[in-house]
Amino acid sequence: MFVVEVRQTGQAWLLTLHGELDFSSAVQLREAADRVVSGLLRPGLMVIDCAGLGFCDSSGISSLIAVHQWLSAGGSTLRLAAVPQSVARIFRLTGLDQLVRVYSTASDALAVDGRGVAASSPAASTHAAGEG
Repeated sequence: MFVVEVRQTGQAWLLTLHGELDFSSAVQLREAADRVVSGLLRPGLMVIDCAGLGFCDSSGISSLIAVHQWLSAGGSTLRLAAVPQSVARIFRLTGLDQLVRVYSTASDALAVDGRGVAASSPAASTHAAGEG
C-alpha cells in the first residue's frame, strides 16, 4: 500500500511518502503534487520526505522528475529528504540526486534563510568512487 500525506508547513509544502513508489502507485504521487502545484499562487518550495519509502522503480523516478519539472517551470523548488540507503542508491544510479537536492531530514530541507536558500547544507553524498 502506498500513501502520500500532504500538508502545508509555513510557506512550503511537505509530501510524506509511505510504501513503495512503483508503476501502480506513481500516479498517486503525481496527482498529489499536481494538486499542490496547480494551487500555487507564487513560486514556492515542495519537500518530499522519503523516510517511509521502501522501494522506488523507474516509474517512481519518472514521477519525481515530472514533479521537479512542473515546479521548476513555475519558479518553484523541489527537495528530497530522508532518503533510505536502498532508495538513495537508485537515485544516484539514475542521476536524480544530481537533478534534485537531497537532505538528511525533512526539517533540514524545509529550513531556509531570508533569501530562500537552504540554511543547512544538503546531505553529503555517500557515492563511493567506482560505484555505479
